[in-house]
Amino acid sequence: MIKRYSLVSYFAGATAARAGDEMAGPALMLAGFALAGSAGQASALLAAITAASAVGGPVLGAVLDRQRRPGRLLAGALVLYATGLTAILVGLGRLPFAVTVLIAVPTGLLGPALSGGWTGQLPRVAPDDRLPRAKALDAMTFGLASLAGPVLAGGLAEALGASTAVAVAVALIASAAPAAWTLPVRPVWERDPRRGSLAGDLAAGLRVIVARPRLARATLASVLCCAAQGMLTACAPVLGEHVLGGAGRGAVLLSCAAVSALTANAVLARFPYVLAPDTIIWAAALLQAGALALAAPGRPAVLVLALLLAGLGEGPQLTALFAVRHREAPERLRGQIFTTGASLKITGFAAGAALAGPLATRSLSGTLTVAAGLAALAAPAFFVVTALTNREPSKKGHVAVS
Repeated sequence: MIKRYSLVSYFAGATAARAGDEMAGPALMLAGFALAGSAGQASALLAAITAASAVGGPVLGAVLDRQRRPGRLLAGALVLYATGLTAILVGLGRLPFAVTVLIAVPTGLLGPALSGGWTGQLPRVAPDDRLPRAKALDAMTFGLASLAGPVLAGGLAEALGASTAVAVAVALIASAAPAAWTLPVRPVWERDPRRGSLAGDLAAGLRVIVARPRLARATLASVLCCAAQGMLTACAPVLGEHVLGGAGRGAVLLSCAAVSALTANAVLARFPYVLAPDTIIWAAALLQAGALALAAPGRPAVLVLALLLAGLGEGPQLTALFAVRHREAPERLRGQIFTTGASLKITGFAAGAALAGPLATRSLSGTLTVAAGLAALAAPAFFVVTALTNREPSKKGHVAVS
């Protein structure tokens, strides 16, 4: 009963935190767009809150790996993240926009707590015989969050205003803190009395990601795809206003991708041995590239179809990425590798969002075409990493569900 409660508590907390995070991005974009009337400033706000994850993720992961009670650190990070979002909300329209952007930067340092910070704790929550299924379910919480977040953000923004949408996102993130606080204590056999300095652990984790070809190529491909996804998200308010008749509807449009992502992961969970995770990662990148190219003309019906196709790539790619990380990460550095990987992806997302803002004011279709090119680049990049390494391949793995 204890293990079952722990697993249920884990998924409840992870889903709430991730749904709040998925709400926060579109809600902040809509709030910035409503106040400034500029896609450039709205995307700058989104980019600011995500860019700092390049620093925050590795440090947070290294510190988590050194904690006897990592859940308490996660709980504190969630509370601080929610506090930072509240400060941004209060500052919008009251403080100079540049000051609000500066508040968003330290808030973003804690972003990886909502993704990799949770996932790195999963092996201590799920029994060994249920871990493969738990991994697939963990990836599906991202799909649920991606579905609920934009729908809630867009719906609340249309009905009650973008500020209300940000406030609800804050409440969801904060509500996950109790579940994080009660995560299991790190077992004695996982504590390394010979552990070196924090800087040494940071370097060791990065070396693992770079030195293990299957982990390196999966990470690189996922970062490029996230950059493309950041461009799409930054375009959402403009797409909504120009194509669908309202900026808030652009946020709801993102839920189309989440629906198909969740459906694809459900099918993958039922037939887990159809494709190896490494294959899924590069093939899903090509599918996302094709979907973004299809979305570029901006025709309403085709746009919805394109977002559905994009989700068919995004969902399985995330599940496959988790499988590769769990397979390749040493136990001692697991938390750091998950948060470092999450931070790199979020940084790619931020770069894409920052690039899309100025481009979208000139050409919306051109911006989506550039996003398609970035996603397409992930597939050759995946194989270039393989070609440049002569290391022995690690053991085979599949996205398995027991």
